[in-house]
Amino acid sequence: MASRAPVRVFGVALSASQPRRCRFGVSGWSSADPSERCRRSSTPGRWTPVSNLESAPQELRCPASAGAGGRPRPVEVFAPINVPLGGPRAMSVRRTLPRRQRWRVGAWCFLDHYGPNDVAGTGGMDVAPHPHTGLQTVSWLFSGEVEHRDSLGTHALVRPGELNLMTAGAGICHSEVSTPDTTVLHGVQLWIALPDAHRHAPRAFEHYTPMPAQLPGAVLRVFIGSLAGQTSPAPTFSPLLGAEVRLQPGAQLILDVDPSFEHAFLSDTESVAVDGVETPWAALAFLEAGRSTVTLANHTDEPARGLLLGGEPLDEEIVMWWNFLGRSHEEIAAYRREWERKSDQFGRVQGYRGSPARLPAPPLPNVRLRPRGSSPD
Repeated sequence: MASRAPVRVFGVALSASQPRRCRFGVSGWSSADPSERCRRSSTPGRWTPVSNLESAPQELRCPASAGAGGRPRPVEVFAPINVPLGGPRAMSVRRTLPRRQRWRVGAWCFLDHYGPNDVAGTGGMDVAPHPHTGLQTVSWLFSGEVEHRDSLGTHALVRPGELNLMTAGAGICHSEVSTPDTTVLHGVQLWIALPDAHRHAPRAFEHYTPMPAQLPGAVLRVFIGSLAGQTSPAPTFSPLLGAEVRLQPGAQLILDVDPSFEHAFLSDTESVAVDGVETPWAALAFLEAGRSTVTLANHTDEPARGLLLGGEPLDEEIVMWWNFLGRSHEEIAAYRREWERKSDQFGRVQGYRGSPARLPAPPLPNVRLRPRGSSPD
């Protein structure tokens, strides 16, 4: 059998290895490990799974995705960037979206991965009310519990295996505090960019607990969209997929997917092979649109876990700065101004007892927010 095309890891071509037999008798492929491994951070501090708390956030102009034509390009693997969240006890999260090489996966535009961290050593999570615009936030935990309050009047708990989906529309604010019973916090934060036609949608909050779907050697929890006969009722404004995947030791899983979607897999364990490409802990494997299947394989002796994301390419430009998504410098500046003047655009969070009572917006950069490059080649 002929070898497959090289895979790209941080733009470096790696030759694919010969096919190997995995469990269930299905051929798979593996490649050399990426040249840059990810390392856990032990820095103590407080953090959040649905907010960007950088003290000096970069402005990002995210070009429109052009979609795929012809044969999909090789799998790309991106190691995370460690991002300190600011404050005297700040710790780092591991960010894989947005990146200069890859702005979005469908409408998924922001992905931070954090923990597992011992709350006794870090102090847990205590994030004061802060704003969002033009997006939906997705909270997904692997361990721990977080209390959520927002300006809709919502008071809810974020628990492992349960989706909390908040729609910001033209403006919302919320707070998050880990519960006293939490000993270890571990999870992801994700944002979904709202298409232009829906970015001023009404504020909303949805809670959904997906039932685990048992597959040969694997368990799926589909929290957004549809996969393997499972469908989430959670409302989105563009075609999307979000699912937690757990693989038994030695298992390989071939999933039928929508070929119009871009896909990505975030590895939460030592390594998972994504279409034959080994994806180490905390790295993100990106698969261009045009594939009708995605193959996930666990070549280790331990259970594996990760998130499979997907969506139709979003053919729009967006500007991301701090916790705001907009379409221009003027919009972002106006959002910041309205938050600082405590306008009704974002509402009020009731019941938060921490300090400060709300997070102040960082200063805008000294230059006009503008495009920063083009779509990846």
